[in-house]
This record gives sequence, structure tokens and C-alpha cells, in this order.
Amino acid sequence: MTSDKGNLTGGFRADVERMDAVLRAGASFDLVRREFNSREARTVMYYLSGMTRSDSLEKLLLSFEDGAPFSDAATFAKTSMPSSEARAESSVEAIAGAVLSGMLAILSDTFGAAAVIADFRIYPARNSEEPENDKVMRGSRDGFVETLLTNVSLIRRRIRTPDLTVRHVTAGKSTRTDIALVYLEGRADPAYADELARKLDGLDTDSLVLGHASISESMRRRGWWNPFPKVRATERPDAAAATILEGGVIVLCDNSPEAMIFPTTLFHFLQETDDYYFSPLVGTYLRLLRHLIFWLTMVVTPLWYLALMHEEVLPPLLHFVIPSHPGDLPILVQLIVTELTLDGLKLASLNTPNVLASSLSVVGGLLLGDFAVTVGWVSPDVILYMAFVSIANFTQSSYELGYAFKFFRVLTLLLTAAFDWIGFLAGIALAVTLAAVNVTLDGRRRYLWPLVPFDARALSRLILRRKKDD
Repeated sequence: MTSDKGNLTGGFRADVERMDAVLRAGASFDLVRREFNSREARTVMYYLSGMTRSDSLEKLLLSFEDGAPFSDAATFAKTSMPSSEARAESSVEAIAGAVLSGMLAILSDTFGAAAVIADFRIYPARNSEEPENDKVMRGSRDGFVETLLTNVSLIRRRIRTPDLTVRHVTAGKSTRTDIALVYLEGRADPAYADELARKLDGLDTDSLVLGHASISESMRRRGWWNPFPKVRATERPDAAAATILEGGVIVLCDNSPEAMIFPTTLFHFLQETDDYYFSPLVGTYLRLLRHLIFWLTMVVTPLWYLALMHEEVLPPLLHFVIPSHPGDLPILVQLIVTELTLDGLKLASLNTPNVLASSLSVVGGLLLGDFAVTVGWVSPDVILYMAFVSIANFTQSSYELGYAFKFFRVLTLLLTAAFDWIGFLAGIALAVTLAAVNVTLDGRRRYLWPLVPFDARALSRLILRRKKDD
């Protein structure tokens, strides 16, 4: 195939043949090549039929029939195109990229060594609806969609200042995915924004079909063994706008209904939008409760197992933790099997039609738990503790963080069974160590900030719901 490097030469027929070869005209039914010959000029247009507005295309064709005055490419783009976004372009690579992203390219023997690029794009898009995994009791009900320009508009609707900066980057050798870097000039660190832009522009990857997940893996190929998530994402425009106003940077990716939030630390994952739609007192209560419940998910079953290993030292007040019906299987086996069973039910729910998913997860869990207790395999206490752990994971919206805590919970449980209280402490120490050494995508702020290094004011803002003017 002809290389798409270099510029047009100005020879009309040679340039058309080159663009035909680069775009493989005729190989795909949706890539349209239309040729017009008039007394004034010979013209060839390239566009994607499924991504071009038909009404704008009809206006352009009518202008050709009425004898639009052909001239050089730059003048024609300014005076004869029914589009406010039209320009002259000489690079073959840029012309091909524009056509494949949905724009219209026009070559004419009067344009010289340039083509006219016009934006007549229309993208298939769904309505902006509240995200399923990030709902709020109060507040706005819109959410990001898979169209980049729509997502940028949802942020601009909330931040109406010329300081709002949206920088465009393209990445992916095959996909040439559009990426937007959004921040507020004067509040975000400009050097930090430039560094992120360079990293995105230099991504060495063939495709970004998985949106922010592909960007995350491409930006940080090492450290896969550390289960702690390295970036936080949100599908809520209000949460993204709040981050920008606080001096953060948002990365939006075309075809992805999520915004990547930079910088990200462990404590940011435990913030929820609902906290800010309630009064500071209620918001602080919800946030403290979320912290307490979620941190308990990592230690509750290992701590219970450790207590059962030392029943003789438990005071009478804590004897209620000793199961009266321990079950036929060892407690350790029961806990591990129940962990795996819960994940199996989640997988089954993901592949179940929506009308049946709720009944499958609820009824399936109840039936399995009841049958396991009835036949004597599992203790009712195990079902109770694992039910708490399973529900408590949903106190925060990050699945990656929930599974990170799950892995450390199971690891701490196994270490406790093998080395008693020393293993319990070793499991917790390992989790803290991996969190401390986890390298975020921005590479500037530590994962345990503002605890390490300690910043009392920042820590109080993340733990407590402060007034908006604080």
C-alpha cells in the first residue's frame, strides 16, 4: 500500500491516485468516493457515509451544481464551504486521518498542493443518563456518553470560564483515538498538564479500543502485580467538574463514557458525589461511615479466624463470635469457598439478562447459603461475615479497589492460618507496603498522600466533608 507520509504534490490525478491507495477506496462500502467534473474544475470527495450529516452534504452538492467559484484551497474553504470548520490541508496523513474520523476531504485541480477538510460529522450516541454504578440520592442525573464532544460540552455547561482549557491529543496507531485533556488555567499545575499531554501523545500502542483502561495500561506497563488501582474514573460530569475546579486534570477518551481523574490517591477512591449534595454534618457522617465499613472488609474475616484460633483467651463478652454450629468443613475452607462462590455469582449476574439478573443474584445467594447451612457444610456465622463483606464492598464505586482489598483479605486469612497472629500482622503490613510503593499514572503524588507525606489540612478535607468555601 502507498505510504501515507508526505504531502500532496499539486498534480491532481497523481494526488487522487495516492489518496485512493491510502484510503483503499472501493474496499469498504461506507467509505464514499465521489467525482465531479465541471467546466470550472475536476473534483473528488471522500467521506464516511455513516458519520456525515446528509443535510450539510446536500447543501455542498447544491453549491457545486450552482457553480461554486473554485479557487485555491484556503480561499475555497473560507468562502464556499457550508461549514464553519473548514480548512486547507497538505499532509496526506492528516487528510486520511480526517476522513477516517468522519470528516469530508475535497481534492480539486484548482486547489494546488492542498485539499479542503470540512467537519460535517455526526456521531451515533445514546442519551446522557445517570450512570448505573455511580448513582446519587440527590443531584444531577446526567452522565458521560461515548462521544468526546458531548462529554466536553457537559463539563463546559458547568464551568463557564475562558480559563477552562481543552487540549486535543491523538493516540493509537490503528485507532487514532481522540483524547481530551481538560483543566483550569491558573488552578492546575501547567507543568503537570504538559507532562500528561506528552505522556498521552507518546503512547506506544496500536489501539485504545477499551478507552481509559487501554490508556492506563499503556501509560504504566510495569507494576501489574500490584492490585491497587492506579487511576480513578468517574462517569459523572458534576464530579469531573468539581475535580477541575479543585485544580485537578481530567482525561476524556472518545468511545469511553468515563473521565480519568489526575492526580489520584487511595483516599480519593472513598469520596462519593453524594457527600457534597448533603450538609457538611451529614456528608461527614456518610464519609466516616464509608471509611469504617470499607477498611473493615479487609480484616473482618482474618480477625474472626484469629479469634477462633484463640478461643481460650476470649473474654466472656466476646464468646458470641464462636459458632455454635461450625459445620462439617474447616472454617478456613468455608471462608475460601464462600469467597469464590460470591465471585461466581457476580460473573453469572453479569452474563444474565437484566430482567433476570436481580432475581438470580438474590435468590441464588439465598438458596446456596440456605442449602449449605442445611446440609451442614457451612456455618451460619461464615454466611453472616461473608454477606457483610460482600455488601460492604459496594460502599465505594471502584471495582478495582474492592478486588484489591479482597486479594489482601484472602492473603491475610491464609497467612493467619499458617503463622497465627504473626501472619495476621504480616498480611496487613504487606497491604500497607504495596499501597505505599504503588506508583500512580501521574507519577508525582504518592498513593498514600496526604498520610505519606503527612498533610493535615489535605487529610482533613478528604476525611471530613468541609464547607464549600473552606
